[in-house]
Amino acid sequence: MKKKIVLAYSGGLDTTVIIPWLKENYDCDIIAVCVDVGQEADWTTIKQRALDTGALACYVADVKKEYVEDYVWPALKANALYEDKYLLGTSTARPLIAKVLVDYARKEKAYAIAHGATGKGNDQVRFDLGIMAFAPDIEIIAPWRTWDIKSREEEIEYLEKRNIPVPMKKKDSYSRDDNLWHISHEGLELEDPANEPSLQGMLKMTVPPEKAPNKAEYVEIEFEKGIPVSVNGKKLDGVSLIKTLNKIGGAHGVGLVDLVENRVVGMKSRGVYETPGGSILYYAHQELEHICLDRQTYAFKQQVSNKLGEVIYGGLWFTPLRESLSAFVDSTQKTVTGKARLKLYKGSISAAGVSSPYSLYNTSIASFTTGELYNHADAKGFIRLYGLPVLVRALMQKRGKGAKAGKITDAKSKGTAG
Repeated sequence: MKKKIVLAYSGGLDTTVIIPWLKENYDCDIIAVCVDVGQEADWTTIKQRALDTGALACYVADVKKEYVEDYVWPALKANALYEDKYLLGTSTARPLIAKVLVDYARKEKAYAIAHGATGKGNDQVRFDLGIMAFAPDIEIIAPWRTWDIKSREEEIEYLEKRNIPVPMKKKDSYSRDDNLWHISHEGLELEDPANEPSLQGMLKMTVPPEKAPNKAEYVEIEFEKGIPVSVNGKKLDGVSLIKTLNKIGGAHGVGLVDLVENRVVGMKSRGVYETPGGSILYYAHQELEHICLDRQTYAFKQQVSNKLGEVIYGGLWFTPLRESLSAFVDSTQKTVTGKARLKLYKGSISAAGVSSPYSLYNTSIASFTTGELYNHADAKGFIRLYGLPVLVRALMQKRGKGAKAGKITDAKSKGTAG
């Protein structure tokens, strides 16, 4: 029997090229594995394409539920972003895909796992680290790091020379990644940061904001311990909830991000991201946290959120640090229960009311009408103590100026006497 290689297969250009390339360069059988994390895909056609291209077998693993509950929700509860903008769509999916690849490699007794991530990108880091975390004994093959092909145009030429159908149109050769949470776009005009994105011909899930309806739409999200459970009063499972919000948000052009980011490998790259449902959830979740978390917890959680975004982006999901950061986040979410109402209009999201049984907002304290819990006179003593360092410093500076002025006066006096 030939040795086996498990290939992370999407049916796109890169992995369609990799099947014949592996067969030509390795004396092995290729087991294609498609990991369904919610991407819009015709799996029947994709499976047949893998077989027609030379794979011995092709499997589709539906892990959408696991993706949402074990990867998306932890990022959402943390409000984790990368470089203030990116909602970690690809970053959260890659660790799970790596885990699934290892599972199939064990079942098939494969000696290696192959993936189509390029030698310039972040995904090679995420795949490799994910595979290493569960199977340090399995070899990793990344053709983009070893073959002579240098561009997508050369990939297309490679397939055409072998009479293999090209799974894309040449004029639509954006490099895309999509899943339940987002769609990313790279390449073409985006490679020059000076160019405006051609949204009309690029977007798949979201309308350009100027094409959105002229009437605003309100949406209400309910959370239980930081996890969204309903939309507009209707209870939904995680997968259905995100799909529902993607449709609502996409229709109003929300969740578009154009970002020049710092890749893990050290270079800058540019991408346009569509995350309509995710952007709604992040906004709603943060609004709820504003009334449910105390000042110090919220402030420290912001630091944790920033670090967690970096950790997830960098492919370090299966590490003690990520697990510890998520444990802290989980502890903050015990009271993040309630409803947030938002207004969507032509690409914008704004708050339209928030409520929670655990709200720390107290009307009798916050109102301009003085209540029993707050005495205005107490503020004077508080400010005196709170500002004591300011007062002490000011007194020190005053003494210093006085001493300096005294020395100048003495010098003048001595000069006059002489």
